[in-house]
Amino acid sequence: MDAAIGDHFVIEGTRVGQTRRNGEVVEVLGISSQQHFRVRWEDGHETIYIPGPGATVERKRGNR
Repeated sequence: MDAAIGDHFVIEGTRVGQTRRNGEVVEVLGISSQQHFRVRWEDGHETIYIPGPGATVERKRGNR
């Protein structure tokens, strides 16, 4: 999955009652075929994230 700094990952819940998560890409790590991302989530914490099923990218205006 391709994303750039400023884009947002939206992850749908996979279990009943689990809410949608939204996080902003603050750093792109790895090479294009193996990208992973430092993401700042809505609650303010940051993690290294490797996109999986249910993840979509909302592009920042002006990004690809």
